[in-house]
Amino acid sequence: MLRKIGRLFVIKNRFEAFVIIYALALGATARGSAYLDQYPGGWGIALFCAACGAVFLAGAAILDSLKVKRELDELKAQIAEQEQ
Repeated sequence: MLRKIGRLFVIKNRFEAFVIIYALALGATARGSAYLDQYPGGWGIALFCAACGAVFLAGAAILDSLKVKRELDELKAQIAEQEQ
């Protein structure tokens, strides 16, 4: 039962990855706008850009991990074919 629940939290395809990245971006821009209110001027803009930049890094990591997972699955399938 726990495995079934755990599978809900696994990103399986690019569409799911982009939905999660979009949600991260919404949160980052909301946090960035709060930074602009709290820290007017250059520091607020810098913190806004840092919050949004973190989404770019996280998005790239998510998409790269999907690519690696797909390549690993293909390699496992090739090895299984060779063993038979």
